[in-house]
Amino acid sequence: MSYKIALNFEDGVTRFIDANTSETVADAAYRQGVNIPLDCRVGACGACKCQVESGSYELGEDFIEDALSAGEAAQGMALTCQMRAQSDCVLRVPAPSNACRIRQGSIQASIREIKALSGSTLSLELEGDELGTLAFLPGQYVNLRVPGSGQTRAYSFSSMPQDGKVSFLIRNVPGGLMSGYLTGAAKAGDEMTMTGPLGSFYLRDIKRPLLLLAGGTGLAPFLAMLEKVAAEGSEYPVHLIYGVTNDFDLVAMDKLEAFTQRLPNFTWRACVANADSAYPHKGYVTDHLDTAQLRDGEVDIYLCGPPPMVEAVRQTLHQCGIQPANFYYEKFAAST
Repeated sequence: MSYKIALNFEDGVTRFIDANTSETVADAAYRQGVNIPLDCRVGACGACKCQVESGSYELGEDFIEDALSAGEAAQGMALTCQMRAQSDCVLRVPAPSNACRIRQGSIQASIREIKALSGSTLSLELEGDELGTLAFLPGQYVNLRVPGSGQTRAYSFSSMPQDGKVSFLIRNVPGGLMSGYLTGAAKAGDEMTMTGPLGSFYLRDIKRPLLLLAGGTGLAPFLAMLEKVAAEGSEYPVHLIYGVTNDFDLVAMDKLEAFTQRLPNFTWRACVANADSAYPHKGYVTDHLDTAQLRDGEVDIYLCGPPPMVEAVRQTLHQCGIQPANFYYEKFAAST
């Protein structure tokens, strides 16, 4: 039996390896050219200690307390020289990828479709044989190279890989390098290069209710996350608040509504900041945070949006006296 292990390095690079139940994660990594920090291999030094963020595993027994304490083990820490996977796992490695001889992987794909979802948002769908083996954690992003420029732009996946295809939500920025290419010279069949996956903003094991907060095209990673949750199911409620500036910025509403059919515990609300909006729910995302959704802090909050939104949510939580169990966020700003 073989399982897929995602190794997330502290610089945001992710590398996936395969591990057999008969080998330790460290041995599997070395077999595939990934040098996890390691000194002793016998559970004595603690150099290979990692945080296991999801998955089932055997800790092993041949290690000493100085290398891994009972308290650390209870918090999900493991020594990769002793750990054996019993399912797919996600590990956070406390080292940069270049220290472990990791080079970012590049994937070639071609444009399948470009669609204007609104005046401010584009949908880009890529396809290709290499995408059939693409692995990433829902919420992560890649750097897409703009053809003919040598420059890249970072975009979160708005879907999980399916039939060799992936998609992105891209803000249509006036004068923007990527949006200018997509609305001008780009056509179906054009090749694009993506580098990654990257990022520490991704869905962890669901152990309590989730509150998802999206601003504008920050909705993209949540669409991928919801696909994952819908495929695997969840006993915990999931609520999403999606905020935009103007009515015409609202996109993918049909997809959100479709998730309510696939996920009985999923609810959502969109809101528009423009006071002249015709949409029934006005204001900012913070105006629609209520005590029922904050659950006295017994909630994991995921937030993707522009920096002012992140700070506004932080302030709101502070004013409410709420300390969520976990608060994961990703700030983004449009490039011009």
